[in-house]
Amino acid sequence: MSSLPPGILMILGGLVLALLRGRALQVGFLLVPLLSAWHLLSFPEGTEITLRFFSYELMPGRIDKLSLVWGYIFHIAAFLTAVYAVHVKDRGQHVAAMIYAGSAIGAVFAGDMITLFVYWELTAVASVFLIWAKPTHLEGEARDEQMRRSFRAGLRYLVIQVGSGVFLLAGILLHYQKTGSLAFTKLGLVDLATGLIFIAFGIKAAFPLLHNWLQDAYPEATPTGAVFLSAFTTKMAIYALARAFPGTELLIYLGALMTAFPIFFAVIVNDLRRVLAYSLNNQLGFMVVGVGIGTEMSLNGTASHAFAHILYKALLFMSIGAVLHRTGTAKGSELGGLYKTMPWTTAFCIVGAASISAFPFFSGFVTKSLVMTAAGEGHMTVVWLVLLFASAGVFHHSGIKIPFFAFFSHDSGKRPKEAPLNMLIAMGVTAFLCIAIGVYPKPLYNILPYAVDFQPYTTSHVINQYQLLIFSALAFTLLNRTKFRGKKLYPPELRSTVLDSDWTYRKLVPAVGGYVARAGGSVWFGFLAAARRALQGLFGLAYRFSGPSSFIARTWTAGQIVFFAVLMLGFYLLFYFL
Repeated sequence: MSSLPPGILMILGGLVLALLRGRALQVGFLLVPLLSAWHLLSFPEGTEITLRFFSYELMPGRIDKLSLVWGYIFHIAAFLTAVYAVHVKDRGQHVAAMIYAGSAIGAVFAGDMITLFVYWELTAVASVFLIWAKPTHLEGEARDEQMRRSFRAGLRYLVIQVGSGVFLLAGILLHYQKTGSLAFTKLGLVDLATGLIFIAFGIKAAFPLLHNWLQDAYPEATPTGAVFLSAFTTKMAIYALARAFPGTELLIYLGALMTAFPIFFAVIVNDLRRVLAYSLNNQLGFMVVGVGIGTEMSLNGTASHAFAHILYKALLFMSIGAVLHRTGTAKGSELGGLYKTMPWTTAFCIVGAASISAFPFFSGFVTKSLVMTAAGEGHMTVVWLVLLFASAGVFHHSGIKIPFFAFFSHDSGKRPKEAPLNMLIAMGVTAFLCIAIGVYPKPLYNILPYAVDFQPYTTSHVINQYQLLIFSALAFTLLNRTKFRGKKLYPPELRSTVLDSDWTYRKLVPAVGGYVARAGGSVWFGFLAAARRALQGLFGLAYRFSGPSSFIARTWTAGQIVFFAVLMLGFYLLFYFL
């Protein structure tokens, strides 16, 4: 067992699940992440597992403080999501989920880039089945339509994820050709090879203009599949950036942009899972800024915020997934008043909303502040102000909008049952961890890559944060109640499709492609018509010279034939001597 790198047991366990049914499948689904976690805990820090593959020295297992943070939270997320999804009677989803989680765990413990590439692509292939899985919460035509949407979104997702792997492999080959090294360590953005690797990581980290696969695919996954998806792919990419590109200045500005632009889309989007996808993008921006700053405090902030984010984002996806499971919809325009029959789900959603909004005594408060403090200490005033604006914005669209439109707002008339017991247990444990980390962050701080000399609960920090939250709540209230020309200033929840960078392949590419096809078709059919006319003319000319009434077809006398033969011989001799 000591020769097996972390993550392998979860992948193998996922394959074993394919052989199980019924109660054995459910028990196995819960045991696999526990066995994998036990396997990880058996390794002392500093362990390196090496493997010779042909002439290459690989390191499929490297246990250090940075990788352990992601290893711990990935196992916690895998187990809690397994509890949340254990009622699902779809063996394919369970198998895909465990292979997906195990591949993400294997990636964060990879010490060489070949191992990283293998896990990188395996996460893409395994995770797409969580998007393609049959939506058991729907029936009839609604299910068929959702399956068509999921299939198309999954295809786009797979193309982009595999494309990320292509960039990664190209960068690895160029880097090895130049340096002779496959070590997955700090690279820096220095040449074409590292630039390709940077783009590969950026695609999965959902950099601006490379991000829309996230909003396209996650809302089309099953209620349980979306929870798995929210935990692993993007955070694996954040780890890769923290390992290979700490201190890269470009990441500061990319991250700041990532925190800000999703706010404007999240406010007007109707599908609440799509709102969560945008807020996921927003939170990734804080982590990317932390990697870009590159100090010990900022990298601690990235690691701790990734840890906390996986929990509270999973909790939010769990609560909206429970609503989707019971009502068949996650659209804000079709929900409201659900607190009456789903009080526990409502309470857990509010805990997740408070955590992502960085309320004091909730997990986001003690992790996000590390990144913002690092930006302040680095005298990055503009970046700090952008992060402050983004903090207010995330409270606006995730802290208020999600619970308000799902559980309060107008009464939709829906009276669904409370979420299934296993879902409530998973949400309850996750909510407890969100509060526990916020109240007592020391255990989390103790496992971070560097020593933490930071106190989040200072009077000024708490008061400033409450001021930010209160004014953001006031802005939401005023916009929601104030009318201009008979309409509320706050964008209403309407049935709509909001186009983002997907406008390029939903509108631009079809329009350009249609124009090119029409223009090309005109040229092609014109060419065919001209060719047809030329051939008809050629055949007509041949017919006039060799047809049944032509000069050649007439009956010739022997003298005429001899004369023609002599004439042809004369021409031949003339050309020969010339």
